[in-house]
Amino acid sequence: MTDPVGKLPSELDQLPDRDPEETAEWAASLDAVTKAAGPHRAAYLMRRSLQHAEGAGLALPKLLETDYVNTIPTAAEPAFDGDLEMESRITAWNRWNAAAMVTRGARFGVGGHIATFASAAWLYETGFNHFFRGKEGDGSGDQLYIQGHASPGIYARAFLDGRLSEAQLDNFRQETGGDGLPSYPHPRRLPWLWEFPTVSMGLGPLSAIYQARFNRYLANRGIKDTSNSHVWAFLGDGEMDEPEATAALALAAREQLDNLTFVINCNLQRLDGPVRANFRVVQELEGAFRGAGWNVVKTLWGNAWDELFRLDTTGALIRRLREVPDAQFQTYATRDVAYIREHFFGAEPALAELAKLLTDAKIAECFYTSRGGHEARKVYAAYRAALAHKGAPTVILAQTVKGYTLGKGFESKNANHQMKKLSVDEFKDMRELLGLPIPDSAFADGLVPYGHPGADSPEVRYLQERRAGLGGPAPARRTHAVSLPQPEERAFKALYKGSGKQEMATTMAFVRLVKDLMRDKETGRRWVPIVPDEARTFGMESLFPSAGIYSPLGQTYDPVDRDQLMYYKEAKDGQILNEGITEAGAMADFIAASTSYATHGETMIPFYIFYSMFGWQRTGDQMWQLADQLGKGFIVGATAGRTTLTGEGLQHADGHSHLIASTNPASLNYDPAFAYEIAVIVKDGLRRMFGPAPEDVFYYLTVYNEPKAQPAMPEGVEEGILKGLYRFKEGMPVTADAPRLQLLASGTAIHWALKAQELLSADWGVTADVWSATSWGELRRDAMASDEALLRGEQQVPYVTQALSGAPGPVLAVSDWMRQVPDQISQWVEQDWSSLGTDGFGLSDTRDAARRHFGVDAESITVAALAQLARRGEVTASAVKEARERYGL
Repeated sequence: MTDPVGKLPSELDQLPDRDPEETAEWAASLDAVTKAAGPHRAAYLMRRSLQHAEGAGLALPKLLETDYVNTIPTAAEPAFDGDLEMESRITAWNRWNAAAMVTRGARFGVGGHIATFASAAWLYETGFNHFFRGKEGDGSGDQLYIQGHASPGIYARAFLDGRLSEAQLDNFRQETGGDGLPSYPHPRRLPWLWEFPTVSMGLGPLSAIYQARFNRYLANRGIKDTSNSHVWAFLGDGEMDEPEATAALALAAREQLDNLTFVINCNLQRLDGPVRANFRVVQELEGAFRGAGWNVVKTLWGNAWDELFRLDTTGALIRRLREVPDAQFQTYATRDVAYIREHFFGAEPALAELAKLLTDAKIAECFYTSRGGHEARKVYAAYRAALAHKGAPTVILAQTVKGYTLGKGFESKNANHQMKKLSVDEFKDMRELLGLPIPDSAFADGLVPYGHPGADSPEVRYLQERRAGLGGPAPARRTHAVSLPQPEERAFKALYKGSGKQEMATTMAFVRLVKDLMRDKETGRRWVPIVPDEARTFGMESLFPSAGIYSPLGQTYDPVDRDQLMYYKEAKDGQILNEGITEAGAMADFIAASTSYATHGETMIPFYIFYSMFGWQRTGDQMWQLADQLGKGFIVGATAGRTTLTGEGLQHADGHSHLIASTNPASLNYDPAFAYEIAVIVKDGLRRMFGPAPEDVFYYLTVYNEPKAQPAMPEGVEEGILKGLYRFKEGMPVTADAPRLQLLASGTAIHWALKAQELLSADWGVTADVWSATSWGELRRDAMASDEALLRGEQQVPYVTQALSGAPGPVLAVSDWMRQVPDQISQWVEQDWSSLGTDGFGLSDTRDAARRHFGVDAESITVAALAQLARRGEVTASAVKEARERYGL
């Protein structure tokens, strides 16, 4: 909508103008410059004015995009603290060995990536030589999130450093022999080297932000001084397309995480071609990060460009750089100088005149090789600026050439991500370019040789001395085996004795248990409660005033519920991480907390509670990241099952998370029915994950929001609870020859099974034993282990087979999950097997109606049990028909 003269309304129109005449003079001045000197000059003056205002501290909106030049001019670069010639030789060796390792592996068809590290070599080498703190110095060292496809270069450096052998390099991507190297950063596969799994792109940047935040959390809670730890995340410009990569940028700026630096390798190429073929990804990223509140350092051009910028007296060069799209700039790197003169410099007369002053060699140097990310001094200056900046995180946008130094067959080619090897001739050309003393005779057997200057060479001594001064090797993972004492028994006993006549949901039972455990003198402060908003849904509001919600600012306002007992309390040393509506952020929190035992030598006990539907389904990739990073803790799927959450419907009805969770080898999955089962499971989980012999596992527990009277724990059931199955209530035979069967139920379904037990006995003279199946997954895990033992010639009977051995009649399994969940164990059950479940889509209705719809309520169980017995000839078929009619099925 416009006003009568066609001017768009503005927020400025709402502000009082105390001197309209002065305002008009400023506008007239701008118009005059535009008319006399052109729009480019006017735009330049406006940008300089805004920059000046920002520097003077005036409250103005920041520029979201600056010119396509380096943030730090050559004249402002700090002195380089090192031997550049020596570091160039070290980098040359690492480039060579990274390419050699992948090429040698191509004999076996195992693949590998060469071009990524080739473009990013100086981004890593400068950090290793000058910035990245190791774990053998003070504090925890830095946390390095290495770009997954750059792993060959990291292995090459570890080889030069003496941490890897030639034999290990030759086993790149060949791990079955036990001495191989994983394709990408995988802590579970190479736990002494890798800290963070990063190749599932997008998760690295998200995790890096929450790791930096968790570092501050540890410090603010007084658990560990992390002030000397810096988080470095190395990313590709194409990776930033992943929504997770930019999802938490505002969080990092809002919490002023100046302990965090993103280094984005802007080689303008993603896996198949240009990143922003018709646009400019560097400018786009600058706008996104500046808009989110980050400090942005652009390192785009090498020293060869300095002459061009000096000759550009009209600003034509900078304007041209600002308008050339990524795909075109990639093309310049692959075409001859004549093409560049015509298509780049020929765009306007001022550029054509500038080009006349340049030799072909100068143009070739600028457009083929001279990028900021390829020059150690430029990278060094950017890293120094990042560490010096306070009050906000920094992103470094470093431009490079993908495949740099690998030859014209690789550099800037669209297919270079899929190119796995160089020919011998290409290696010889690379040798000459890098100046490496590798003789032709080294290629005699047809294999590309590895290169090493010698364990006592100046290069290796320099590398090792640099790392020693920075606190030891990097990357490196160190596990600190410090076990936590078991909490006092009092907290568990409260659930062992049951709730009497009082009804309590298992969700509330779990929260009550954790609340008591957080009071433990020895381990209470190490609990990290995590929730993605809706803590009140899970009954956690009682933790607000006692534990506090973490905020680095504390509480700067008067909460609306301050006069209530359970008011919303934020605190700088708050224990709860209440993340708002971001399951991905909450999972990143959990991963940082669950691996603190290795990252910081401080064991924390995280529990993350969420709507079960929004866990494995929504953030399953992060669950695998957690497993890969050897995280430990309790993941709690609340309001679980497909029928217990009344009214919410399809999108909230989880009937499948246990099936997804069962695919993860590190996840121990339990579906407890009663409060005492939760107590037993949590107690044993604390022992297994944090006791004297800690295991690299985590727990997934599902709990329900349906209030029920919680029984006291029967004698001698602890083993069955932990292994996954025990008989909860034996049926009383109506007659000596009454038909009999076994009802197996998990979670809330045990209440339907217990009612079905009564109906079968009272209405049909059938005896049923009710078993609590606390973990279908653990029963399957044990059974599979027994099968593996048989292959080794060992006789081993699965626990589920033993537990049900001799139990009369068929088995009917029921749960609030799809049938595939209990069906996981069917092959190890000797009795006739049948199951009921909630297959299909969820729906909105009452619990009773939903259970009748899915055929899992007590009456449906009763009819299914009779049908199973009828097939065996133990009841009549007419009884099944009569039961259906009686119960209205």
